[in-house]
Amino acid sequence: ADCGFKAVNYKRGYLESRLRVLHRHRQQDNYIHAGVIATMADHTAGYAAFSLVPEDHRILTIEFKINFLEAAYGRALLCRSRILREGGQILVGESEVFDQRGNREALVAKAMVTLRSIHQSKIKPIQK
Repeated sequence: ADCGFKAVNYKRGYLESRLRVLHRHRQQDNYIHAGVIATMADHTAGYAAFSLVPEDHRILTIEFKINFLEAAYGRALLCRSRILREGGQILVGESEVFDQRGNREALVAKAMVTLRSIHQSKIKPIQK
């Protein structure tokens, strides 16, 4: 899905992504929607995990927990995700989402993400 996230810093087991917040990302009271923040945390952790698995593997989220710490209302979000534990098939990562408010960042959410590495041959295509 194209949510508008852009990778801004990428290294083995780590990814930072940025989102320029548009009207469609906001809820009825003009805060950034919690679903956008959660999706960003999951998406960024997934790509951090991709850097640790063979090219013929895919990453699937198997467990996800997020704590929202503060409302987000700025013009951009920044997510920093890193993989904490790399097993044979299971990887555990964390994501922190920051609301960019002028020249400062406010930590607005923290997520723990458990992911599974699976060979692409085991992925069943979905009919459209």
